[in-house]
Amino acid sequence: MKKKLLISVVFSSLLFVTACTQQAKTETNESSSHTQESAHKKTAGHFEYDEQEDWEQVAGKMQSPIDLPTADVEKMTDAGAIELDYSTKISKAENNGHSIQVTDSGTATINQRTFTLTQFHFHAQSEHTVDGKHYPLEAHFVNQAQDGRLAVIGVFFEEGSENKGFQEVIDDVSDGKNTEISNIQTMFPENMSYYHYLGSLTTPPLTENVEWYVLKNPVQVSKEQIKKFQEFYDHNNREVQPLNERVVLEHNE
Repeated sequence: MKKKLLISVVFSSLLFVTACTQQAKTETNESSSHTQESAHKKTAGHFEYDEQEDWEQVAGKMQSPIDLPTADVEKMTDAGAIELDYSTKISKAENNGHSIQVTDSGTATINQRTFTLTQFHFHAQSEHTVDGKHYPLEAHFVNQAQDGRLAVIGVFFEEGSENKGFQEVIDDVSDGKNTEISNIQTMFPENMSYYHYLGSLTTPPLTENVEWYVLKNPVQVSKEQIKKFQEFYDHNNREVQPLNERVVLEHNE
């Protein structure tokens, strides 16, 4: 009886050790898989708008977007005019997983400095607010100078009549037939007055020292166009960031 009991105890111990070893291997594999998934997401530039507190951020106190306080803005003292010469021959809009983005070319002359347009994309609802008010959509036209400095022109969209250029973008990304986007000018107001401040990119890595020019006058898009964009994205806007004693300037045409 003692011999049988000893054999039974040894066998049970071996089973316990084996089970523990297998469990440890499983946990290690799961941990490794999670680490690889996290690394892949980081490499792929993955981020979630519902998890903005987890975004990796370059340290700084000049983040975007902000609320634009109309009662506290200061007048610009220089000329400040914006002149756009963007290409009207665009053939491709892309759903990049974060927004609808359109690659384009051309130039923006801002306060007598020349920038090259690289792309423009859209956010719903607007990222910037004006006296606490969001607009349904905001477009960002990303421009870059030869020294690498970025200047982003923001345009608010409000509900109204149909916007021909925006419809071309929606049609292109919806049907995949490379619909020509030739009415980019309809996505800008006639009056190019704007608010100006120094901020950051609004997506990771949230790099600072970006010049922002947010146009004061919105353009119109139809209710149906807003709904159509929201089928792709209805919350791809970063939360408003603290102003942190930055000055917001105002240029009026």
